[in-house]
This record gives sequence, structure tokens and C-alpha cells, in this order.
Amino acid sequence: MPVKLVRPRRFGDERGWFSETYNQPRYAEMGIDCLFVQDNHSMSRDVGVLRGLHWQGPPNGQDKLVRCVRGRIWDVAVDARRGSPTFGRWVAAELSADNGHQLFVPVGFAHGFVTLEPDTEVEYKVSGRYAPESEGGVIWNDPGLALPWPLPSQGPTLSPKDEILPPLSEATSPFDYDGRPLEPIDA
Repeated sequence: MPVKLVRPRRFGDERGWFSETYNQPRYAEMGIDCLFVQDNHSMSRDVGVLRGLHWQGPPNGQDKLVRCVRGRIWDVAVDARRGSPTFGRWVAAELSADNGHQLFVPVGFAHGFVTLEPDTEVEYKVSGRYAPESEGGVIWNDPGLALPWPLPSQGPTLSPKDEILPPLSEATSPFDYDGRPLEPIDA
């Protein structure tokens, strides 16, 4: 399954709107057919909080279904599969509470996001439990990736762990190419 942008339908009236944010049979029809075992929720106080670029390697790999429930983020997935014809390429989308879009990030991709509004909250489903021994990732400002992060003038706010990640060219990716293409998403 490639990275996929999902746009759940919203049904609105004078009260507001209703949206089904996950339905296993419907998502399986779209090709998102994994068993989600954990839900995560993050809140970032400031604009420019950058979380990523992370992965969790085998045997604890994680597919992720990411959505922003308050505020806005620029969400990115980087192909980290050794031998992939699109190794090091990326796709990104703006996810917001207003647009309700979701980004599906399969195992084999580094994932990260930056907040575009204060007090932004992100929720994501994962197909594997948290396993710190399987954590890895790539530095956010890897010149080989040249990600156009929409950052405030003072730059990003990072965790100490994210400040010391290696560039993709020096990272030991635990993923092999599995034949799934990296397709452009129509964000």
C-alpha cells in the first residue's frame, strides 16, 4: 500500500458536522487493510513544533493513519526502503481540523510533521505497539531530502532526540523495497 491521502466525508447541518473517521471495511476497500492496535494523541503548544522524521523497524513496524483534530500540520512521509526506485523521495499534505484529511503512512516510510498553528493536536492509529528498541529516523533538515518545511522565522522546536538523528544517507534503514510504489498524492 502506498502513502495515501484520505478525505473522509462530512455531513453538515446547522449544528455543525459529522464524519466517520475510520471504518475498517471501507478503508480496506481503499487498500488500507491493516490491524490498528494503538491510538496516539499529541498536543503541540507552539507554531513550528517539528516531530520527526521517525520510523519503527521490523519486527515492530508501524503503519500510521494520521489526522489533525485541532489546528493544522504539514505532514510528510519519506521513502526509506532500501532498493526502492523512490528511496529518499517524499510526499506531503496539509492536514487540519478544518479539512479533516488523513494521511496513511505505511511501514517503510519515515514520518514527521510540523505544526502550523498554536495548540495543535494530532491523533494517529498505528498497526504496531510502541517498541523503543525499534525506533529510528532521519534528521528533519537532511540536505539530501531538501524538505520545504513551512517553518516560522525562528526555526523549528525539536526534541533532543530529533536534533541528533542522522541524514538518510548515513541512517541504517531497516526496510527493504517491497514493490509498493511511492505515488504522488493529490493534496
